[in-house]
Amino acid sequence: MIYKNKKAIENQLLDSFGKIKDEAFNFEEIKRYSDNKNNLDAFQILSEKTCNDLDFQELFMFIDRTCSKPGQQYLFNKLRTIPNKIGHPGLKEKIINQLLNSREVRLSIQMQLKRLAKQDAYYISSLFQEKHISRPKWFFILPVLSFASVLSLIAGFVNPAFILLFAALFIVNLIFHYWNKHNLYPYLASIPQLLILNNVTREIVKIKELTSINPEIQKSIKIIDKIRNRMSFFQLEAKLQGDMEAIFWGILEMLKIAFLIEPLLLFGVLKLLNNKREEIEELFVFVGEVDSLQSIASLRQGIKKFAVPEISSEKSIFATNIYHPLIPDCVENNISVNNRSVLLTGSNMSGKTSFIRTIGINVLTGLTLNTCFAEKFKMPKMKIFSAIRISDDLLNDKSYYFEEVLTIKEMIDKSQSETFNLFLLDEIFKGTNTVERISAGKAVLSELTRENNLVFVSTHDIELADLLKSEYELFHFSETVNNKMVDFDYKLKEGKLKNRNAIKILEINHYPSHVINEAIKISKELDYNYETKPK
Repeated sequence: MIYKNKKAIENQLLDSFGKIKDEAFNFEEIKRYSDNKNNLDAFQILSEKTCNDLDFQELFMFIDRTCSKPGQQYLFNKLRTIPNKIGHPGLKEKIINQLLNSREVRLSIQMQLKRLAKQDAYYISSLFQEKHISRPKWFFILPVLSFASVLSLIAGFVNPAFILLFAALFIVNLIFHYWNKHNLYPYLASIPQLLILNNVTREIVKIKELTSINPEIQKSIKIIDKIRNRMSFFQLEAKLQGDMEAIFWGILEMLKIAFLIEPLLLFGVLKLLNNKREEIEELFVFVGEVDSLQSIASLRQGIKKFAVPEISSEKSIFATNIYHPLIPDCVENNISVNNRSVLLTGSNMSGKTSFIRTIGINVLTGLTLNTCFAEKFKMPKMKIFSAIRISDDLLNDKSYYFEEVLTIKEMIDKSQSETFNLFLLDEIFKGTNTVERISAGKAVLSELTRENNLVFVSTHDIELADLLKSEYELFHFSETVNNKMVDFDYKLKEGKLKNRNAIKILEINHYPSHVINEAIKISKELDYNYETKPK
């Protein structure tokens, strides 16, 4: 049976490599490690606002091909955290390529990682990130009661009167035993999984190339080995809780009550674990890194093309056949800008916002996973800020415009830093009137593109494109309108949009002719006024 189960798991792993996971994602647990991690040494932790703008959860669900819960938690943090030191990716690329090219090596690693696929494995991180339960001040009485129970039981064989004392102590110990249950339950998930984590690390570190991830990992394995016997009790307890082997469980429960085994053992183990936080984290990070690398290998196997990014020191972005990974059959585009930002024009649904997200996602995955959804991609290491998906904050009585003002003010503040920054904006200041939108938009966009900052912004305002043409590269998306339909090609084109089709789209959707005629007349008057007014 075990052999058959192993073969079934192997076949499932082989079949799923390169494919998107078909399972539910519990983001409350997936985020547990990232939310509690001290990332002060990071170059940038992506904000909730930017995560929302780039559809981060959907992106993670597409990218995540991990086999273990710790690996999934580690990958989530990895994708959201741009490291301070990008470094040379040669070592990790070597491991990824081996996982892509050697089915046997990959499968042996995945089989080990799969041992940490249960939900309980999400709680391993709590052992080194969260504060453990403290001993109560009166804890000293528990060893006394336990010792007294042992003595009274032994004395009962000599003098049966001591059995009454043992029974009285049993009742007292019963109270302490069940008081301790609420302390025990949280650790019935994490401690047994720590033992599995230690065993998994011991096995996968045997693969020579993986040792280079952390050459000192064997020390952590040996340190946890020293306390594994005490922790094994929790593994047994968890199994019995799950299998409900009633008779054996009942006998064991009586012994635990009589001699207060659970509270004495629990607080003893927690004291040991509290001094082993660093070693537990090293095991977690090692397994997480290995799992994230095999996940990247699986991702690359399953997408139509990918690029290992070239990280430059220039204010430029160069991309060939770049695409959005979450859009099926996404149209690929090329873009090359050097020391200039990008302003996009085009009608609704033409592809402007999706292209801005495409740039943001590729910069993010390039800097965190060394993988871009393109044929070639070149960029500097930069922080990512966005103002794409803004809404009214009704709970705090903030209008759409005020929310946008606060978001862009934060961008202006960040733009003064010495690091490269990428600012992504969609329809700047669309919450206000045309004259002030164009005026404020021009001033803000001129400010944002200074120094080491790259800006990708979309607008419907052709006037804004004219005002910024000396500072921004102009690109546009366009569509073809015939008598019956609108056809979008989603191809990025140089220059600003010249053909406007909004009124034509009203016409093919059967708006009244007098409405169409009046709209055309007013449009011509406005165009004439704009063309003839002093520049």
